[in-house]
Amino acid sequence: MPDPRYAVAAVLVTAAVTWGLRALPFAALTPLRASRTVRYLSARMPAGVMVILLAYCLRDLSFTQASSLAPLIALAVTVGLHLWRRNALLSILGGTAVHVILASTVFAH
Repeated sequence: MPDPRYAVAAVLVTAAVTWGLRALPFAALTPLRASRTVRYLSARMPAGVMVILLAYCLRDLSFTQASSLAPLIALAVTVGLHLWRRNALLSILGGTAVHVILASTVFAH
């Protein structure tokens, strides 16, 4: 029968490594919080990330197939919800729900 101390030690080491890896970014970023560059990036990056995600999601879209309407309709719903409510979570969830529903029912092959 295996020694239970080995299992306890393994769990403790795993917990310590996990905690350290999760705490390390916060400890490393603490001195950077006063940086003008970090403040600038925190203000500009959300829009930049969204543009990159948009380009990534639509890069292989074929406009000759009817199934391409699902992501385009979902994109329109996402933008419309965001302009209406200015709530990123609602926009993302709403657009995702519309895409999943359309892709799995209306435009399913």
